[in-house]
Amino acid sequence: MDSTIAMKRIEIVSDVEKLEEIAGLLADAGVRGYTVLKKAGGLGSRGTRSPDDVLWEEENVVIILACKEDQAAKIIKLIRPKLKEYGGMCLISDCEWVEGPAISY
Repeated sequence: MDSTIAMKRIEIVSDVEKLEEIAGLLADAGVRGYTVLKKAGGLGSRGTRSPDDVLWEEENVVIILACKEDQAAKIIKLIRPKLKEYGGMCLISDCEWVEGPAISY
């Protein structure tokens, strides 16, 4: 496929209260674009998070981005201590970026 670029896909799950801090870390790593999915639910090290529970105010957020391998290494270096501090999850996988008119990686 000559219309794609090999990239790393990064998915970060954390408390919504940490979104601004994580966005700052991504900016420090030179990230130029990402997607945020709020009100994510699930079960993890911080217990059950239910986006449908109106009485429970703790919400998860998922941040998804694609970047080159060297930038992924910078992100990991910055995010690892924070995840150890306040929990959450970071997944990294190989992906292919479909080339288009605007590049935001």
